[in-house]
Order: sequence, then structure tokens, then C-alpha cells
Amino acid sequence: MSFGTTARDAARDRGLRQPDEPVWRRTPAGVGALVVGAALLTLGLLAGRADVALLGVPVLLSAAWTGRPGAWTGGTADRATTATLTSAPTAEPGRLGAVLTVDPPPGAELVQVRVAAPGHRPAELVVAARRRELTLHLSTVRTGPQPTFVADVRGHGPGGATAEDPVRAGAPDSLVLPAAMPLGRVPLPPRLRGLTGPHTSRRLGSGDELRDIHPFVPGDRLRRIDWRTTARRSADLDELYVRRTQATAEATTMLVLDSRDDVGPDLRTWRGSGPRRVDEPTSLDLARHAAASVAGAVVDAGDRVGLEDLGRRRRPLPPAAGRRHLRRVLHGLALASPLGDPSRRLRAPRLPADAVVYLFSTLLDDEVLHVVRAWREQGHRVVVVDTLPRVHPVAEEHLRIAWRVTSMERRDRVDRLVAEGVVVLPWAGADRSRAAARLEAVVRADERHHAGPPGRRTATGGGR
Repeated sequence: MSFGTTARDAARDRGLRQPDEPVWRRTPAGVGALVVGAALLTLGLLAGRADVALLGVPVLLSAAWTGRPGAWTGGTADRATTATLTSAPTAEPGRLGAVLTVDPPPGAELVQVRVAAPGHRPAELVVAARRRELTLHLSTVRTGPQPTFVADVRGHGPGGATAEDPVRAGAPDSLVLPAAMPLGRVPLPPRLRGLTGPHTSRRLGSGDELRDIHPFVPGDRLRRIDWRTTARRSADLDELYVRRTQATAEATTMLVLDSRDDVGPDLRTWRGSGPRRVDEPTSLDLARHAAASVAGAVVDAGDRVGLEDLGRRRRPLPPAAGRRHLRRVLHGLALASPLGDPSRRLRAPRLPADAVVYLFSTLLDDEVLHVVRAWREQGHRVVVVDTLPRVHPVAEEHLRIAWRVTSMERRDRVDRLVAEGVVVLPWAGADRSRAAARLEAVVRADERHHAGPPGRRTATGGGR
């Protein structure tokens, strides 16, 4: 069994059947049965052989009778098979699902189904003709808006003598949210904001970490009175002493996604031509995965996280905390995509004060250097995540030369960032598995430099 390949068949695949065209058509097997039956009957009559003529009668009658799909059940032969595709959510990251509903007409014997998806080999199967729901699954490492399934369905009559025009059903594009990997502790900004939170700041307030013992002054709470210290220092109880603690605060993290570039490992696709493999993540896929991992670590620590897009001039997602806000961040990451030729920014995006900034970029131009330096001058701590995938070797000489020049320029930018004290994290291949260890090393170095004993979480340089 095969599907038609002519232009008329292609039009029918899109549901463009003309009103005067029948839904069901005879297959080569059905036409052959009619020809054989008619030939036997004619040959028997011309030769005067009644036995030969009688052999052709049942063949001819059977071919003519099976040519009506609804003849055996009393169904309507003009009704075609209906097929609908609906998206089905899957709990496993990186997998897309859909449900194909097939409803053949009465009298159909078999239904042929062919399912295709971009970047995957088509799958074909033949099932008995009855209403059924087929569950489809698709694996992908790509994120963002992704095309999914296209199904071609074709019914066959009894004995394969007739077949209907193929019916095409397509599933809507699915928005694949990026998955996150556990990172553990991530660095804090230089100063903390807010009146409460999971971290200890250096200002007085309500908290758990003791700062000092101080004489009671107006405004101090009575429950803060330290009666043992008061009895020891003031035997006549003419002066009270209270325990003062360090206030708690929360950290603010801004994720800045550089969506101006979306390049894959194949250099030949960087010009925007040629298909990309679905089993190879692009730079934007790596950026979404890295940003989702950082956002998950920040939200798990009880801090606030926001989202800014370096490639688009639109209102950023303001920092907030909670699992519901994390869902909004993941949705914003999935919707980020290159939008034409972005204009050069005159100044770096304005970010909340005292926020730690994570910039996810391919480092293919000097725009990253300008914005990082501007943020550092404003007092922000910046961590740059290199999201360029590992480039495959190519045979074309001009592509090899171009990539050699581009890679040297990228290396110069990375060296300049590292020399200025910026942490640069590669996120391609096996480097992503070492990202958590590198961030933990940064947190421990900050604790040794700013907080004295290791493990103490303070306002400057501690970890979540």
C-alpha cells in the first residue's frame, strides 16, 4: 500500500477534494479483478466454453460487490475516514505527546496510518477499521515552539479492492519548556535587599543570628530583653539589656538572555538555510536550559528572580519568588527567539539595584563586553554563561577559515572577561555537569574572603 504522489493527491492530502470526485477509488488490485473476471467471461462466450465463462462470473461479481465499501454493512460509501490530532501533555521532559483519533466509515476493512515529524523517520502501521485512539510520542532536545506530528490516514475496503483518498491531520505546535538541572548553591549579590528573607544581612533587625547585647532603648521589644545579662550587669535592675540580632534579607537575581543568536553545531546552518537536527541543541536551547537551572536554584533558596531579554526591547519580567513565578520565567524563556536584525543598544538594560546578573550568550560579538562592563560599573555582580555549542568539523575550506577567525575572537573576549574578574561558565557538552561545582567553588571563595568561617551565609558573597 502506498500514498499518492501526484499534485492532485497532494491537494487531497490537504482536504481539498472536489465536489464531483468520489471519496473511494478502486485500487490496482480491484481493477485487476474486474479485468480478469471480464476477460474470462468474454473468452468463455467467444470460445463457447461455458465452464470458462462461469469461472469469470464470481470473480467479476466479487470485484463489483467489494467495490462498494458500505455494501456489506449498509453504511454510506461516500463518507471518508476522519482523523484528528490533539496535543497531550507528558510528564517527562523532552517528550511531546499527541492523540490521533481515527474514525473509519462502515464497510472499511483496514486503515493505514503514517505519522511523520520534523527530523524523525516516518512510522507506518495498519490497524483494523474501527474507531480508535492512537497515542503518539516524540523525543526532542529542542525547546521553545516546536512543530510536532503530521498524520496521513487512508481507509481500505474489503479485499483491498477500494481505497479512499488520504486524509491529513496535523497537531498544533507545542511550546516545550526548558528542563532544569540541580545546581545547589549559587553566588549572592554584593548587598541584599528586602526586609525579610533566607539570608543574614549586616543591618539590625529581626533575625536568628546574634549581633550584640545592648542597653534597652525606646523602640526595643520587650521580648528581646535578656534577663540573665540584665541580672548580671544590673543587680538593682535599674537598666535593662536586650539581645540585638542581624536582620534577614533576600537576594535578587536577574537572568539576561541573549536571544539575538540561535546557532547550532553545524556551521552550514548558521546562514539560516538547511534543517537543524532535533537531537542537537542550539545555543538558545542551551541558554534556556542554563537559565532554567539557575532560576530553579534561586527559587528553591527562597530568593527572587527576574528575566530580561537582550535581543528585544520589551518590558522585563520583574523579580519575584515562588513556584508560580518560576513557571512564568520558564514560559518566558521558551518564548524567547531571534527577531530579525536587532539594533545596537545605546546603553545596557537597566536592572534592579544590588542584583546578581547571569548573562547567557554565545559571545559572538563585542556587545556582551559593553553591557557587562556597564553592569559592573553600576555595582552588579555578573556571571557570564557561554552557550555556544560544540561546533562540528566541516569540509568546506571557507567555513573552516571563518570559524577559526571567529573562535579566536571569542577566545579574546573570554580572556578579557576573566581578566576583569567576571566568572565565565561554559555550558556545552560535558561542561554543564561541572557548572554546579564551579559555582560552589565561587561561593566558598566568597565565604572565605568576606564571611570569615566557611559555611556562614552573609550579605556579601555568601551562597544560597
